[in-house]
Amino acid sequence: MSPSLRKFNLTTHVAVSVGWMGAVVSFLVLSIAGIASANAEVVRSSYISMDLVSKYAILPMSLASVLTGLILAFGTPWGLFRYYWVFIKFLLGVFATIALILHQFVAISEASKGVMIATAGSFPNPGKLGPQLVLDAALAFFVLFFATLLSVYKPWGMISKAPSKAETDGVSSRNIENPRFSNLKLKILLGSIAIAIILFAIFHISKNGFGNHIPSGI
Repeated sequence: MSPSLRKFNLTTHVAVSVGWMGAVVSFLVLSIAGIASANAEVVRSSYISMDLVSKYAILPMSLASVLTGLILAFGTPWGLFRYYWVFIKFLLGVFATIALILHQFVAISEASKGVMIATAGSFPNPGKLGPQLVLDAALAFFVLFFATLLSVYKPWGMISKAPSKAETDGVSSRNIENPRFSNLKLKILLGSIAIAIILFAIFHISKNGFGNHIPSGI
């Protein structure tokens, strides 16, 4: 892509990624208020606000971040499969978005409906949902923070690179890592990440289900 288009897309990617992290922090503050406040109206307002933040801030920005990241990957020499940090950052973004859709987006949408129809004057009790949302929001923040660290430090180098003649001159072949071995390490790493994501989704669905997110106290 042209330099001006690349800079525009990079600016958009940075802006929506920072906005995504800021929205997650807002969600975390609201989730803490939902379990720590002794004011019933504050608790109700927190869950309704979390629903709005999830729908109109976190979800759009997460999708925009992943999309602009893909455009940058395929439209610049960085690529998507050339560097460890690029591909792992992409996996983290996809994982965070899936986790959002599976848990926070669905759970908070339903919980806010339960809060709105709760008996007037009653104190809403978030039950197990409250602490779980605090933990999930904190975990999401650290995932996004780690992705930011990857963007700044760019660790681990290239995924696979065949040594050039200049690099091999005067160097024993035993000191040069076999590209097949590098690819094997990559497959093991990516397989482990994929298994972790699948196990997370299965554990979450089997434990909570899409219809059991709302505690009876709300």
